Amino acid sequence: MAKIKPFKAIRPTRDKVSLVASRSFLTYSKDALHDKLESNPFTFLHIINPDFSDKIKVNNLELKYQLVKKKFESFFKQGVFKKDIEECYYIYQHSKNGKCYTGIIAGASMEDYVQGNIKVHEQTISKREKMFTDYLKATGFNAEPVLLTYKRNEDIDYLISSYLKQRAEYEFTTTNKATHKLWVIDSHKEILKITEEFNKIKSLYIADGHHRMSSSSLLYKQSQGKENGYCMSYLISDNQLSILNFNRLVKDLNGLNASTFLEKLQSNFTLTLKTDFYQPVLEDEIGMYLNGKWYSLIYNHVSKKKLNIVEKLDPSILTENILSPILGISDLKTDKRISFIDGTNLNEAVNKVDTKDFEVLFVLKSISIDTVKEVADKKLCMPPKSTYIEPKLRSGLIIYELDEC
Repeated sequence: MAKIKPFKAIRPTRDKVSLVASRSFLTYSKDALHDKLESNPFTFLHIINPDFSDKIKVNNLELKYQLVKKKFESFFKQGVFKKDIEECYYIYQHSKNGKCYTGIIAGASMEDYVQGNIKVHEQTISKREKMFTDYLKATGFNAEPVLLTYKRNEDIDYLISSYLKQRAEYEFTTTNKATHKLWVIDSHKEILKITEEFNKIKSLYIADGHHRMSSSSLLYKQSQGKENGYCMSYLISDNQLSILNFNRLVKDLNGLNASTFLEKLQSNFTLTLKTDFYQPVLEDEIGMYLNGKWYSLIYNHVSKKKLNIVEKLDPSILTENILSPILGISDLKTDKRISFIDGTNLNEAVNKVDTKDFEVLFVLKSISIDTVKEVADKKLCMPPKSTYIEPKLRSGLIIYELDEC
């Protein structure tokens, strides 16, 4: 059973919502972040960067988190935010380039996560878990929901569709040409119906936000199950998700020249030179861009039947046969010679090789949602940065106070 709950959201007033809601802090370049903070006094980024206007920046994380909380409280006192009187569910819709994502924002149970009813497909890093846990403990709120997916439920779809016919509480378009809408579900009858329908769902799967969920779980465990029993989540049916590939850029060839590197690849791959921009489409095929040329690399597997589902994935094949043994990259999480770039920015990745910022680009195929779920069901984990999953949600659109739990 998937246990979810409504909550009293803190959210921007209707006239300021388009100014407050922002992309994830990590997606901004240094210059873009500065411009945004300089030009928009209401952006949620000011809460994440509370010392922006200070001449001396805060380096102590504990103090930084306290300043985040104070900045958040100042936004609330200024009337930028309001808090709903009743517990509600929230329907959020994101539309861009003809693709529309619609789901429900709710609190997801930490007990479900601990017991394995909320399933994972990626490993988390202990250092980041602790950092996020300390952040939550100090600030006391979730501002960006974990993206959870579930097997499509017709009754949930029907209830959502009935709200889409009504006027949205929020409707605004952002500079990336995406339209955002939000509806408030405050009917006790419909809240009960949604809760009951999710109770019928056996498992939820984390699509994006593994560290946010795991840090919430750590905070819950620290309270011995007495506090912080839920984490704000965006629940969307699995037929709506878009999964793109994460590609790999490598700084150098580990002391090899291009000719020797290509020779070493041929021990495990069939190489075919391509005449133009190329993305892999075949089974066990990886694309490669090196010295202005495109290659198709097809893995020559003799004993692939002995491999588990994760070991058969393109990211694993690349790591185990090229990145680690040939290029000397053994830890994808920490090695500074490798960088990851999602499938929406392939032209940018090619340019980084052309300008010699990186020596080689490996292009991977996207992984299906069924494979993601199978990996999670078997309690396995994919290599880091195996999937880039959309939608990407706005920070500060809905805020969940942890004492709501």
